[in-house]
This record gives sequence, structure tokens and C-alpha cells, in this order.
Amino acid sequence: MNQTLKTKIFSFIKNLIIIAVLIFVSTFIEIYWAMNSLSERMSSGNPDSSFFDDVYFISVFTTIILTILFLLFTLIKKAYLKITIELICLILVWFFWNYSIFVDRESSWSTYLFREEILHTLFLSFFPILVLSLVMVFSLHYISKKYESK
Repeated sequence: MNQTLKTKIFSFIKNLIIIAVLIFVSTFIEIYWAMNSLSERMSSGNPDSSFFDDVYFISVFTTIILTILFLLFTLIKKAYLKITIELICLILVWFFWNYSIFVDRESSWSTYLFREEILHTLFLSFFPILVLSLVMVFSLHYISKKYESK
């Protein structure tokens, strides 16, 4: 195998690992930050699981899915379109997980309307999602530019 192919493969794997770690850490922090007020509540789906277990599982699953998606997004050459799509995906995925946790740990034990669930989740999630999605997407682009220039 020639040296440039080895270098490209190593660079790809390194970039893949960086993306995966960044997604995992960001997802974990976002869910803990947004939904921490529900951490002491019992899960209605699995009463034996702790909040940490749920957040860890969700972060691993999200990392796998979003890493694949973000690698596919590298095929998009227009930077603004790519950033916009990544932000929308992150916001939707994180909001979905926050909503799922809210339903599992809070609203399933009570009588919330769907609209109330969405509004309450939005209230808890807005700032953490806003801050961390921007930080993550711009960090990904900074890192990818750094490795492309080498």
C-alpha cells in the first residue's frame, strides 16, 4: 500500500473518531444540562434504569447515527448549506431525545397534553440546544478545515 493511501485512511479514521467523540460528548452534556431537573424521577419505561444509563445509551445511539449522517454531509460542498443541515439535524435529534426523556420521566406519570409536553420540553431545552449545537457544528467545521489543510 503506498504512503499517500495510508495517510488518507489514517486521516479519515482520525476524523471519524473526532466527530464521534464530539457528538457523544455534546449529546451527553446537552441532555444532562437540559433534563437534569428530571434526573431524580423514575423512568416509566424501565424503573430500574438510572438517568445516567438513559443518557449514556441515548448518547451512544446518537453518536452512531449522527456520525454516519455527518460523514454523508461531507459530500455537500456548499458550506452554508452543510452547516444549516447539520444544525437542523442536531436540533431535531436532541429535541426528540429531550422530549422522550420528559415523557418517560415526567408526563407519563401525569396528565399533560401533547402541546404542554412540547412547550415544557422546549422551555427546558432551548438554551442548552442553542448553545451546544452552535458550538458543536462550528467545532466540527474548524476541525475538518484543520485536517483538510494538512
